[in-house]
Amino acid sequence: MTHAPPAASGLLSRALADARSPRVPRTVPYLPERAFPWGGPGLHPAGAGGGVDLDRVLRLSLAAPRNAGGRLRPVASAGALHPVRAHLLVGPGCSLPPGRYAYDPRAHRAHPRGRAPADAPPGAVVVLTVTAARTVAHYGHRAWPLLLLDAGHAAAAVALAAAPGDVRVSLDADGEELAAAAGLPRAADRQTRWPGVEPELPTAAVWLTFADGPAPSTAQLTAWSVLPGTVTPLPQPGADNATPRELASARHLLTHLTAGTDATWHPAARPTPVTDETLRTRRSAPPSDLAHPPAPDLLARVLATAEGARPDGPAWAAAVGGDAPGLLTSAGLLASGDARPTLAHWAAGQRWIGTAGAVLVAHGCPADAPPSLIRRSHLAAGYAAGVAQAHATALGLRSRPIGSWLQADLGAALGDAPAHDWIVHGLALAGPADPPLPAPPPLPGKEERP
Repeated sequence: MTHAPPAASGLLSRALADARSPRVPRTVPYLPERAFPWGGPGLHPAGAGGGVDLDRVLRLSLAAPRNAGGRLRPVASAGALHPVRAHLLVGPGCSLPPGRYAYDPRAHRAHPRGRAPADAPPGAVVVLTVTAARTVAHYGHRAWPLLLLDAGHAAAAVALAAAPGDVRVSLDADGEELAAAAGLPRAADRQTRWPGVEPELPTAAVWLTFADGPAPSTAQLTAWSVLPGTVTPLPQPGADNATPRELASARHLLTHLTAGTDATWHPAARPTPVTDETLRTRRSAPPSDLAHPPAPDLLARVLATAEGARPDGPAWAAAVGGDAPGLLTSAGLLASGDARPTLAHWAAGQRWIGTAGAVLVAHGCPADAPPSLIRRSHLAAGYAAGVAQAHATALGLRSRPIGSWLQADLGAALGDAPAHDWIVHGLALAGPADPPLPAPPPLPGKEERP
């Protein structure tokens, strides 16, 4: 494996501080979604039969829902304008023939991109990449953390769709190894190998096996990374224009954040109430539907799911109002008082958060965090929020992820050392509204009138 040097600590800390600052992104024209870059006929993922049903997994996770009004995925994730793409590394025992594929979520087709290695292990690896241009055009210097959060949501969606089964998720695999395994150019070769194509930056991977298959090995990517990429994407008009400074910076930061680590694969589980129908019907609620407090027992269950989804990620707490306002964890009360108005101020001034039924927040990631911790904190927070949102849907709760957090130094607000405990991500929760009370019966001897 080639280990790229980490970005200078000063560069990263400045970029993280800037993303958390109140500086308003500059206004730029709306950037439309570019066409899917892989040509040729695509295969339906249900084509060949097998132990891993990629048709089901992709339909429940990354496929664009019908009648979605242009949305690429059913939930809003972190607001990063759906930048995530998927490359499928398919071995024996799947519903697609072995090989490399690029997945088109709008057509629900897998486009062949080359053969599989002879020693490809059974099952499939889904390599998740992000394209940064649209998100940077909208969010500017705040974009790159949102890209990581959104990739975490996508990883959760794939893992939830694949369960029950043997599912492993890696949020720390080396970006260069992921690129090589997916047949994508390494960072230094992107512009020369594929001019006129928007770069895809590998961020995470989900490994799908089947119950009767062999036990997975952490060397899963190695067999694929030695194969050359044999299919070139179609040029995309405008993708090779002069790169704006903020876009170049975002790509540079994400490349360095994903460099130089060996993959660890953590098992993934689906919360017990979550069904395939839950995944088909989950939606992010509009802010106006999020004011009713969730039942305390249901809130506690969703909070526990967020805390346990990625033990290697940031901590979680829940802000509630009502008669006993406070900031709660599964272990007990973290702080008393209503934190929601402060959270609304920190969340880029989204005032509706101040009256939300409850607000779950992921916190950690110090200002001087090393690259590996910054990457893991954001990917894991997005992943945990995705799992928690599915659990909330199964319990009948409404929810909405909250991606942008500015000057949200939770530790300092609670009296701890400043710059050590920042809010990274959030998830607003609400219960269903109370049904209207029945009309009282008419008084005896009186005519009932409408």
